[in-house]
Amino acid sequence: MLTRNNISSIFVFDQDEAKQFYTEVLGLEVADDMDFGPMRWLTVRVPGDTKVTLLEKPGPPGHDEETAEQVRALVAKGAGGGWLAFTTDDLDGMWEKVGAAGVDVTQEIVQQPYGRDFAIRDPFGNHIRIGEVYEDVSG
Repeated sequence: MLTRNNISSIFVFDQDEAKQFYTEVLGLEVADDMDFGPMRWLTVRVPGDTKVTLLEKPGPPGHDEETAEQVRALVAKGAGGGWLAFTTDDLDGMWEKVGAAGVDVTQEIVQQPYGRDFAIRDPFGNHIRIGEVYEDVSG
């Protein structure tokens, strides 16, 4: 039986730029940043959380260059399949922070059945939702 999801992955084109965006703009912390043989293993997480997100660069060992280029093209269009969702206790403050950073906003703050949220894209095209979620969404 599965017990938890401990790691997820999204594709980024430049890991240094991704590290800056996810830590300085969104406020995540670096969990791992190491040479992992044929690739750089760079993960980030919400401070205090144990689940990490791998900021993976398309290419070896998972992809040959032709496939990596196709992955980059899909991600840049917002069609790479990767997306992240974060919760916050200060949605308006996060909204102001991403706005001041010039982040690509794809949906302004909107009321949802589960709370309020907004949508952005990271510098590579990945979709991100940030929201305040009600404690009891059952109605």
